Amino acid sequence: MTRRRRILVLLICCMSLLIVSLDNTIVNVALPSLGHDLRAPVSGLQWTVDAYTLTLASLLMLAGSTADRMGRRRTFQIGLVVFTAGSLLCSLAPSLGWLVAARILQAIGGSMLNPVAMSIITNTFTDRRERAQAIGVWGGVVGVSMALGPVVGGLLTDTVNWRAIFWINVPIGLLALFLTWRFVPESKAPSARRTDPVGQVLVIVLLGTLTYGIIEGPAAGAAVSAACFAVAAAALAALVVWELRRPQPLIDMRFFRSAPFSGAAVMAVSGFGGLGAFLFLNTLYLQSHRGLSALAAGLCTLPVALITVIVGPLSGRLVGTRGPRLPSVVAGVCLAIAGALMSQVTLTTPLPLLLGIYAVFGVGFAMLNPPITNTAVSGMPLAQAGVAAAVASTSRQVGQSLGVAIAGSVVSGAGAAFVPAAHAAYRVNALYGLIVLAVALLTTGRWARATAERTAARLAESPQVTLSRG
Repeated sequence: MTRRRRILVLLICCMSLLIVSLDNTIVNVALPSLGHDLRAPVSGLQWTVDAYTLTLASLLMLAGSTADRMGRRRTFQIGLVVFTAGSLLCSLAPSLGWLVAARILQAIGGSMLNPVAMSIITNTFTDRRERAQAIGVWGGVVGVSMALGPVVGGLLTDTVNWRAIFWINVPIGLLALFLTWRFVPESKAPSARRTDPVGQVLVIVLLGTLTYGIIEGPAAGAAVSAACFAVAAAALAALVVWELRRPQPLIDMRFFRSAPFSGAAVMAVSGFGGLGAFLFLNTLYLQSHRGLSALAAGLCTLPVALITVIVGPLSGRLVGTRGPRLPSVVAGVCLAIAGALMSQVTLTTPLPLLLGIYAVFGVGFAMLNPPITNTAVSGMPLAQAGVAAAVASTSRQVGQSLGVAIAGSVVSGAGAAFVPAAHAAYRVNALYGLIVLAVALLTTGRWARATAERTAARLAESPQVTLSRG
């Protein structure tokens, strides 16, 4: 490939990341308008967000192995078709149930885009320096989507209506589909992983019942919640036993013998749990209770997005020069402080002060993201590094889903008492930050590094997973 064509392939892959990441943020700012139009309760708004993130979390691992087997371009094109069709159906949804179903379809397509696009990039850019630059551009798109999502979503919601936030994906998806057909070469893994249908079903049951118990528990009663949690626990136990016996598992449970890897997963779930709760609660707080327009609410989140764009690369450099400990500790401290400060906010809190608290949260989130992937893959044999990074990505989506579920359940039915209920939810956010801080301190010492070295040695001696370069 010429350099120009390689750059074009990168831009095509970044288009897919943009629309998938955009839907993680753009929908939140439209939730009050959407809820009013479809007469959806708080639990319905939770499912609008979580149907998307849960499906992504459940299918990311499967999508990667499917692309290795079927062909990366073919899988990528199917993902674009499904995601674009799902977006169009979301814009046409006549009721909440149809919207949630269309969001699931969107996420099925989205699960075929991001991990497959990363494989396309790593196979297109064979030079290590070019590959590093390409991945840097890829990572920067996440920050751009965070900045654009709330603002674009607010603008479309105010000027048209909430359905317009899904229209924007259709032309981008169709353009990316054409460019993929025209310019992206086909590639497959020389030795792709086998499918693991039992493991996949257990993952879906685990995440689905756990989230359902959290979201619907306040309305359905303690018995329903207890039953859901019992099923989730049984699915988790069965998943561990099944995956340990598989020669090529969906999730290699031996990874979790490494303290840094397990710590990265816990930090991803906690940190992105805080992000999910933050986006969900602030949308309701700013629009439904402070009376701001959707656009004004979107602009209020700009400090988080801009700081992520600026501080994220700084965190990456710190990880490269000093290791993951310092940025992870800073992330935990800032997330805990932001949660504690938000638990004191009232309906009359001055806007500059509120934006300052958002900026503290932004620093914490920006500092957290690079150490998660670095900690997850550091010390892993090269053949397992891709799977380790995929587990870290899945942990992010799981965390965001649980964050929305827990925060929404705390404020569900609060009505006029929303602010006191939100204070309780933000104390949970402060707890997320303390968990990140504690895990960062525990998993970056000599003992933790020793567990990572032992795990890497065992994986190298008896590898269960065979991956291509992508």
